[in-house]
Amino acid sequence: MRTYGKRFLKIIGYVLLIPVTYIFISLILTYIPVAEKTEGAQKKHIIYLTTNGVHSDIILPKKLIALPLLKGQIYHSKEQFFAFGWGEENFYINTPTWGDLTFSTAFRAAFLKSKTLVHVTRYRSKRDKWIAVSVTDMQLKKLNAYILAAFHEDENQKQVVEGATYTPNRDNFYRAKGNYMFYKTCNTWANTALKESDMKASLWTPFDFGVLRWYEE
Repeated sequence: MRTYGKRFLKIIGYVLLIPVTYIFISLILTYIPVAEKTEGAQKKHIIYLTTNGVHSDIILPKKLIALPLLKGQIYHSKEQFFAFGWGEENFYINTPTWGDLTFSTAFRAAFLKSKTLVHVTRYRSKRDKWIAVSVTDMQLKKLNAYILAAFHEDENQKQVVEGATYTPNRDNFYRAKGNYMFYKTCNTWANTALKESDMKASLWTPFDFGVLRWYEE
C-alpha cells in the first residue's frame, strides 16, 4: 500500500509540475524585452492597448485602419475606435472575465485543436484606461497587415459569427485563421502583433500584463 501511495504522490507531483513550469517559464520570457525598430522614423500616430482582465486588445482609431481591414466589418458611422483581439472560439465567447472560466473550457482551449475568432469592439470615444502608444508609418502599416491576416475571409468577405457578442450593437466576433494552444493564446497573439510591427514587446507572453507593461507609465 505504501508503494502505491508513493507512486500516486509522484504522479500528482508531476501533474502539478507542468503548470508550475509553464508559469515560471512564461514569467521569465514576459520580462525579456524585444526592442522596437523605428530606424529614426517619426512617430506620428497614436494607437492604444487595453485589457478586460483576460484578453488584451489592440485599438486603432478608424482613421488609421487600412481600407482592406475595415472592409466587411459591421460598424456605425459614429464609431471611431476599433479594438481587435484574437482567441479560441469557446473560450472567447464564454469567458469575458476570469469569473466565467471553467476547467473544461481552459483545457479544451489549451490542448485541443479548435476554431478561433477575431473579436472587434467598437467605441465612439476614447476611454481613460487605454494606454496610448506612439507609432511610425511603417509600424502602423505592419500592424494593420498583421490584424487583417488573422481574419478568415471567404471570397474576400469577413465571416461574422451571428448572435455572438458581449454587448449588443458594440462588438462582433469574426471567423479567424490559426489554432489556439497553450503556447499561442489571445495575449501571445497581441504580443506578436507588436513584435511583428517592430514595436517593443515581450519575447513571449500568455499574460495581458505582458502585452501592456512596456507602455504603462
